[in-house]
Amino acid sequence: MDNDTEGAKALLKTSAGGKAKSSAAAALPTPMTFANADAAKNYLIENGVKSILAQFVDIHGVAKAKSVPVSHLDDILGGGVGFAGFALWGMGQEPQDADYMAVGNLETLSLIPWQPGFARIVCNGRVDGKPWPYDTRRILQLQLERLAKLGLTMNTGLEPEFMLLSKNEQGGYAPIDGSDTLDKPCYDYKGLARTSALLQKLADSLIAVGIDVFQTDHEDANGQFEVNFTYSDGLTSADRLVFFRMAANEIAREFGAVCTFMPKPFSNRTGSGMHMHVSLSDKTNPNTFMDKSDKRGLGLSQQAYHFLGGMLAHAPALCALVAPSVNSYKRLVVGRSLSGATWAPAYISYGGNNRTSMIRIPYGRIELRLPDSCCNPYLATAAALAAGLDGIERKLDPGDPNNINHYTQTPEELKRKGISILPQNLSEALTALEADRLFADQLGAPFIAEFVRLKRMEWLEYHRHVSDWEVRRYMEFF
Repeated sequence: MDNDTEGAKALLKTSAGGKAKSSAAAALPTPMTFANADAAKNYLIENGVKSILAQFVDIHGVAKAKSVPVSHLDDILGGGVGFAGFALWGMGQEPQDADYMAVGNLETLSLIPWQPGFARIVCNGRVDGKPWPYDTRRILQLQLERLAKLGLTMNTGLEPEFMLLSKNEQGGYAPIDGSDTLDKPCYDYKGLARTSALLQKLADSLIAVGIDVFQTDHEDANGQFEVNFTYSDGLTSADRLVFFRMAANEIAREFGAVCTFMPKPFSNRTGSGMHMHVSLSDKTNPNTFMDKSDKRGLGLSQQAYHFLGGMLAHAPALCALVAPSVNSYKRLVVGRSLSGATWAPAYISYGGNNRTSMIRIPYGRIELRLPDSCCNPYLATAAALAAGLDGIERKLDPGDPNNINHYTQTPEELKRKGISILPQNLSEALTALEADRLFADQLGAPFIAEFVRLKRMEWLEYHRHVSDWEVRRYMEFF
C-alpha cells in the first residue's frame, strides 16, 4: 500500500531530521562519520563490537557476508575479504577464477543492534584489483555516475512489504497472530498491536543506526506489514533495504516468526510489493520532478514526464529486473484478492492516484509499483534509472494519464486506450528483456546474459516441478 501524506512529506522535504526517536532507540549507540580506519576501530571497540560483517549481495539481492575481527578492518578496506565467486549466485565466475574480493566502504559502517558484538560494512566486489561487472551495487553506481554527469542525483523512497508467519509441523504457513483473520485487515489495530513488540524492536534497530523510520502499518493481507523509512539517494536507500531485510528476518526469528519477502505466499491474498518512489535533484533544486504549473495537475516537470516515458517504454523488460522470480507473476495479475483488490499493477500505464496502473503520481514524484519485496534493490534501482535516463535523453512522451480503474475495462477498451498488459509470467518478461537492448547496453551485456541464464533455469525448474494442484487434479482423474 502507499503512504501518501507522510510519504509525500518524507520524499519532498530537504532533510531527514525532525523525527522523534523512541527511548529504547535513544539508548543505543548512534552512528558517526569516521575520519579514518583507526577512528572507526576505536568506536567499535568502545561499543563492544568484536566482529565486522563484510557484507554484499548476490545477483538475487540476498545478503552474503564473512565475519572479520575488528582488528582486521584495514583488510576489509584495503584488499578486501576473499570469496569463491563460483560459490555465489550470478557472479560470472568459474571454480578456477581469482577470488571475488569484497572491499568495504567506510561510510557504510554501522552497528547491528539486534546482534550485539557485531557491526556491518557494505562492500563492493573486485577481481584482480578491478571493479567486478557482475556486482549489482557497482552496476547501480555506474548508472548514478551517468546521472551525475548531468548534474543530477536520484532520490528513492522504498516501501518494503513483508509477512510475519508461523510454520507448523506439516510445513504449512499461517500468520504468526492466529487471530489475524479479517477479510479486509488493512490498517487493523488489533493486527498491529499483537505484533507490536516485534515491530517495535525492528523499528528501534533501524533508528539506532540512523535509518529514519516514520511509520509502520498492517497491510492488506493477513500477517502482512510495511515499515517506511525516509528517502535517501538511490545507493543509500538500496543499502538500507538490504539492512532492513537482514534485521526483519533475524528479529522475526527471535520472536518465533518467519519473516517472508516472497511476493505472493497465498494465492487468495494480496502480494508483497516494494513500491519505489523516485525523484531527481540538483544543487539548487531538491526535486527537479516537481512543477506546480503542470497543466495535467500532477505536479510533474517536463523532465519527470520524459523519465516516466522511458519507464513506460521499457516496462516489459524492466519487469524482469524488478519482479525477478517465478512467484512475482502471481502478484502481477489481472484479478482480485479476498479483500477486493490486489494493489498490484498489471497494465503499462500511469495515472494520478491510480493504483491499477504501473506508475502512480502522488504529486511531484513518480511511484513505480512494479518492484516486489524479493527484488535486488541495487538492480531494480539501476534498471529504473537506466529506463528513465533513456526517456530523458530521447525526450519520450508518456501521453496523458489514465485515471480509470483498469480492472473494470474490457481488453478491447484497454486496447483502444493504448494500454498493454505487463508480462504475465517470468518467461514472457525474460523474452522482453532479451529483446530490449537498453539494459544490456547500460547494465552490461555479460551481466544481463548471466541474469537471463539463471532465470531461465529457474523457469525450467518450476515447470518440471509436480505441484500439489496437479496431484489433486490428475492422480485419480483418468
